[in-house]
Amino acid sequence: MKKEQVHLRFMTAEDTPKIVAWRNQEFVRRNFIYQKPFTPEGHLRWMAEQVEPGHVVQFIICLADGREIGSVYFRDIDRKARTAEYGIFIGEADALGCGYGSQAAKLALQYAFDTMHLQKVFLRFLEGNEGAHKSYENAGFRMMEDKREEVLLEQGERQVLFMEIDREAWLGR
Repeated sequence: MKKEQVHLRFMTAEDTPKIVAWRNQEFVRRNFIYQKPFTPEGHLRWMAEQVEPGHVVQFIICLADGREIGSVYFRDIDRKARTAEYGIFIGEADALGCGYGSQAAKLALQYAFDTMHLQKVFLRFLEGNEGAHKSYENAGFRMMEDKREEVLLEQGERQVLFMEIDREAWLGR
């Protein structure tokens, strides 16, 4: 088995310059449904309105050597239904395709099911983002065949696909 090469740490306000820089890179931005430019003010508002009250749990993805390469998060956390939406981005181009996203997803899901006691985690991604699709499958997510949406983005109309994993599937992997 491949040795884990990443670890997660909680995001702080001090990470704002990195998050803004990463999210504003074209190779990151084009794979998000929200494609407007990020600003430091907007990110700090996200921290105050979403992270601090517990609606979002967000981590920084760190390599074994300490280099930070992206972020993984749970948003729209419903503590009563015990569900959340998962998201991730790798912000360093040379870290894409190295398996770090799959490793980060597994660590995040372990946190979601063991610490947050969630029952189900779902995600959305844009059709055509095959690297993300493969990474999500490697982490244990499965397609929701009966759920998809269309969004109008800068690139035109795009399909949004959905995947999910529940506690039983996670424990049975």
